[in-house]
Amino acid sequence: MTISRPESGPLAGSFTELSGDELELVLEDGEGWWGGAAEDGLSMPFGTGSFARDLGSPRGHGSRDAAPSNQSGPVLVSTRGRVVWSERPFAFAFEDGLLRLSGRDVLVGRGGGSLREAFLAASRRFFPPSGRAPARELFSGPQYNTWIEHPYTPTQETVLRFARDLLESGMPPGVVLIDDSWACDYGTWRFDRARFPDPAAMIERLHAWGCRVMLWVVPFVSPDSAAFREAEGRGLLIRDRTGETAIRRWWNGFSATLDLTDPAAVRWMTDQLDALVEETGVDGFKFDAGDVRDYRADDLTAAPAEPVDLCEAWARVGLRYPFNEFRACWRMGGQPLGQRLQDKPALWGPAGIESLVPEMLAQGMIGYPFVCPDMIGGGEIGSVGGQSAVDQGFFVRYAQIAALSPMMQFSVLPVRVLDDEHLAAVRDALAVRESVLPLILGLVDEAARTGEPIVRPMAYHASGLDDVTDQFFLGPDLVVAPVTAQGATERIVALPPGRWRGDDGAVVEGPARVTVPCDLSRIPRFERLAEG
Repeated sequence: MTISRPESGPLAGSFTELSGDELELVLEDGEGWWGGAAEDGLSMPFGTGSFARDLGSPRGHGSRDAAPSNQSGPVLVSTRGRVVWSERPFAFAFEDGLLRLSGRDVLVGRGGGSLREAFLAASRRFFPPSGRAPARELFSGPQYNTWIEHPYTPTQETVLRFARDLLESGMPPGVVLIDDSWACDYGTWRFDRARFPDPAAMIERLHAWGCRVMLWVVPFVSPDSAAFREAEGRGLLIRDRTGETAIRRWWNGFSATLDLTDPAAVRWMTDQLDALVEETGVDGFKFDAGDVRDYRADDLTAAPAEPVDLCEAWARVGLRYPFNEFRACWRMGGQPLGQRLQDKPALWGPAGIESLVPEMLAQGMIGYPFVCPDMIGGGEIGSVGGQSAVDQGFFVRYAQIAALSPMMQFSVLPVRVLDDEHLAAVRDALAVRESVLPLILGLVDEAARTGEPIVRPMAYHASGLDDVTDQFFLGPDLVVAPVTAQGATERIVALPPGRWRGDDGAVVEGPARVTVPCDLSRIPRFERLAEG
């Protein structure tokens, strides 16, 4: 079926339900599309070239070559106000002026005449905002993750030293995330007392220093552990198509996986997490994994479920805890969950730093406003750990992007890897963040109420700038144009109509594309001035 002229009018009355067959929409002149999967951000907006994605089956699904997931959702929105939605995953392809869709119960309609109108209409109808945001401390101060400094080796002593070194170097208090291997086994969510002899005392001290504390967890259960024997005996684990407990390979080896379609499995895990909160004072959890790649369509579960449903079930566990973080999510738009980008390598270019802004924009356009551009300098341990020395300019430019993002997360200690000049530039970025923090926190509250992204594509508030995806609106009135090119001393900033005041005080009449200098400490940004 080919649709050349979708009905116009308000979204609620204009949707046509399409199901089963291959569907084709004729693209309108200049129409660009956003949505689907956050990891495709560099390809957005779709429509000018060929692109294809199956939202139900990530590339390499079921093989060791499958990449970890980021956020995804069954929604596409266009700069001409059109919306595609399904309750189930669908495949889509842009080619030869057409958008081809294949799925079940796919809805196509028009929510208005612009990208913003399309997003708001889709959000209201399909993934309405919950009215809540994650814990405010995740935005109001930096986050400090032990992962890069102490991978697989955190101890009570090293965690306290990590926090103390940050604070003594002049970094502000924030949220400390204790990453992998604080517990004895996966699925046994109790502190390893050989490494953490008194976790309650450790957390009490971190609280006294002004820091909150989160712990890393995954939905896996280590084989040959007491937790495995208990969970298997109670039928809480996913079984493969033969009826045997499924043992899957992930980045840390082989594990069984909790069947989170079973309320008893959810209780089994949350009882352990709630006990940690009660007994140690920990504030919340970093919910890692839950990737679609780790599940199979023929897995046997308590309730019928596709791989995307199991990813969604993992995210729903996190709704219980205001201090939370996720990297993989499905169809959780509008919910109060912190969303981090996939671990990034320490690379200039589109594989690294240039992907941050486009992927955060993509996160927002599928309903995830509370975003974080991974750990500053990159969180991919193989890439970061393999560096003979940190690229200090890269670290600074990464910190500048994070400083004007909803969340800002460090893992490498800046004072350990930076000289005085580059450390001063990071502190300048923190000062810029502090100056715009009232705006960021206001946008967090607005996102909880309205669902609107915090980091927004230029096309969200201005027509004619669809192709500009290396800068963004922070709210409707501040354009941020971070530097992502190695060694850059200037960059071009695209401004919509209106009067704009730069961070250097210069006033520009838009529309305009202006070349601005950007020394090591500058984050180019322009504030909209009131008319008259």
